[in-house]
Amino acid sequence: MTSAAKHPPRGTAEREALIERLKDRAKFVRLETVRLTRIAGAGHYTGTFSAAELFAALYYAQLRYRASEPDWPDRDRFVLSKGHAAIGLYPVLADVGFFDRSLLENYTRLDSSFGDHPDMRKIPGADFSSGSLGHGLSVSVGMALGARVQGRAFRVYCMMGDGELDEGQVWEAAMSAGQFQLGSLVGIIDRNHLSIDGDTESIMRLEPLENRFESFGWRVHRIDGHDLDAILDVFDLLDADPVAPPQLVIADTVKGRGVRRMEGDTNWHVGNLQGEDYDDVIAEIEAGLQPVGAGGGDG
Repeated sequence: MTSAAKHPPRGTAEREALIERLKDRAKFVRLETVRLTRIAGAGHYTGTFSAAELFAALYYAQLRYRASEPDWPDRDRFVLSKGHAAIGLYPVLADVGFFDRSLLENYTRLDSSFGDHPDMRKIPGADFSSGSLGHGLSVSVGMALGARVQGRAFRVYCMMGDGELDEGQVWEAAMSAGQFQLGSLVGIIDRNHLSIDGDTESIMRLEPLENRFESFGWRVHRIDGHDLDAILDVFDLLDADPVAPPQLVIADTVKGRGVRRMEGDTNWHVGNLQGEDYDDVIAEIEAGLQPVGAGGGDG
C-alpha cells in the first residue's frame, strides 16, 4: 500500500513555489553553517552542505511535528545519526519555531546548550543525542518498535553518513529492521562518497549499496540528493503500511556542495574560514548552486 501524494505534482505553480522555498532554505542551511562555524572557531562544513537539501525537504515539506509542542507523541521522529551535521540542523529547528534563534549566538560557547553534536535533553526538537557515529539506526529501530507497541502512526527518519556504514552496528540494525518489518522506518543515507579518512570505496567498499540493504529486506530508492523534485517524489512513494519492509533512500550527494573550493575535498571536512575567504564563500552561497564540477571537484 502506497500513501497518497502529499506534495503538489510537478509542473504546477504550487510545486514550483515549494521548490523555490526549499532551495532558499537549503541556502539558509549553508549560510548558517558558515556563520556558526565562525562563532565556534571550527565546524563541519562539507558533510553539512551535502545534506542541505535533505534538511530543507524534511523540515519544510515532509515531517509531522508541532514546534510549540516538541514532545507531541504523534510527531515524526528525526534521528541525525551523522550528528556532526547538527550545525546545519540547529538553524532549521530555530527557524521553524522550536526555540529562539538568538540562542545560537553562543553556539558551542561555555554554558550553551548547542554543541558540535546535539543533546536531546537540552535542545527542543532534537530526538537523538549523538556522538560516536553508527548508533542512530539502532535507536531508530527501537523508536519504530515503540510506535508499534503504542499503536501510534508516526514515522522514524534516520539520516546516516556513508562513512558510518563501516560500523557493524549499522548492519545489525538493518537486519533487525527487515526481520521486524518496520515499514514506519525510513533510512536516509547521505551518499557523498567521502569520510574524514578519504574515499569510502577505498576504505571499506559499500557498493552495490542497494543490493546490500535489499538482501536484509529493505525497500530501496536511489536519487540525486540535491534534486528537490526527486526528494519530494521519493517521499511521496514511501509505503504507508507500518508492517512492511523498512524503507531506504540512498541520496547521492557531493560533499561540500555549493562551495567550489570545498566540493569533493576531504581537507574541508572540518575547517574555519576567515577574512576574505569567509566573505567569498558567503557570496558564492548567496549566488546559488552552480552545476556540479563548474570550477571545482565533483566528488
